[in-house]
Order: sequence, then C-alpha cells, then structure tokens
Amino acid sequence: MKFREIYCNNCKKMLGRYNIKYYDNDKIKEILKFRHSLHVRKGHQVIIRDVIKKS
Repeated sequence: MKFREIYCNNCKKMLGRYNIKYYDNDKIKEILKFRHSLHVRKGHQVIIRDVIKKS
C-alpha cells in the first residue's frame, strides 16, 4: 500500500499517515493547514513524504 506521511523534522515524529487511494495532495495539504498548523507556526520543518508499506 502507498501512503503519504506528514513528518516533523524538528520533533522527529510522524504526525499522520494517509492512504493515497483516499487522500490526494490537496486534501493532505488541507489537513496539514488545519490539523498540524501549530508545528508550522512554531517554525518546525514539516514535510509530506511518500511511503510504501509492504503487507
């Protein structure tokens, strides 16, 4: 399965993992904007990366 992860480089932790099948880039950016805005406001480097999970 393919996922997109929202990851904070400063905290070194994953903030969320979303299935590509259900969440496109626009939806993930919207989630980042509303749900994880505190990290961005604090000046943390938040990235969206693709992850492939073997089942």
